[in-house]
Amino acid sequence: MHSTVRSFRTPEGVTLGVEHFGDAAAPLVLLAGGTTMLSWPDALCESLARGGRHVVRYDLRDSGASTTVDPEAPAYTLRDLAADAAALARGLADRSAHLAGIGVGGMVAQVAALDHPDAFSALTLAGTRPVAPGPVDDDLPDHDEASMKRRFALTPPDWSDRAAVAEFAAARAEILGDDPAAARTTAERVFDRTPGTEPAVQMANQLGMMFSRIDCKPRWRERLPEVTMPALVVHGRHNRFFPVGNGEALAHEIPGARLLVLEQAATAIPDTAADEVAAAMLAL
Repeated sequence: MHSTVRSFRTPEGVTLGVEHFGDAAAPLVLLAGGTTMLSWPDALCESLARGGRHVVRYDLRDSGASTTVDPEAPAYTLRDLAADAAALARGLADRSAHLAGIGVGGMVAQVAALDHPDAFSALTLAGTRPVAPGPVDDDLPDHDEASMKRRFALTPPDWSDRAAVAEFAAARAEILGDDPAAARTTAERVFDRTPGTEPAVQMANQLGMMFSRIDCKPRWRERLPEVTMPALVVHGRHNRFFPVGNGEALAHEIPGARLLVLEQAATAIPDTAADEVAAAMLAL
């Protein structure tokens, strides 16, 4: 399916890299990257567009084609990223949008839905959790310890070497339970979309490290019962980074939310599950 890559400038002067699928006059589904737009697979975007939606996936700040200043010291907050999502939704459509976030993009989506409810009509949260990066609440499962030990034992690549970065992504995916070949391909595409080969910028794009450095306060978990729009929580059964109990908690705390557990998935949404996830999103 044909897609169009553009940029969008928010009223605050932030440039966001965006990609459009489907009919621009159709209802908008806005996909917040986690952190780059390629966290959302092509197959899912195309399935949603075939379902009669205008699909827009976008890069968070300091990722992909969006504004990059200093990913090692971001001068913005989680709420600024949420405001970006709302500005994008309002700027692209004359009606409220279906907002979806994956991974750390799911944290952006939660705060955006709470802080800007007028901009959104539905919410999908994929592979995420209801608290910020860092120490997790006692009732939520933390990252799988054995997998994290293996993950951090990997030797970091030369971040300016495309092939080495792709192999590192494949090794990391294997540890996390994702498809190494798909992760290798995505890493190559992320590398090619990253402005320049400066190691810090390439690393930020591949790992989303800037997200661990932004201000995510105050907490928002206790506000989740305020969400009144239809909501879908999608979570891989084998997610070792944010174990499935995090998705279960989200679905429990957001009134009326539906939980879709992908039995053969981990952190990424595999192409084989794209139609199932799209169908659930289209039903909201």
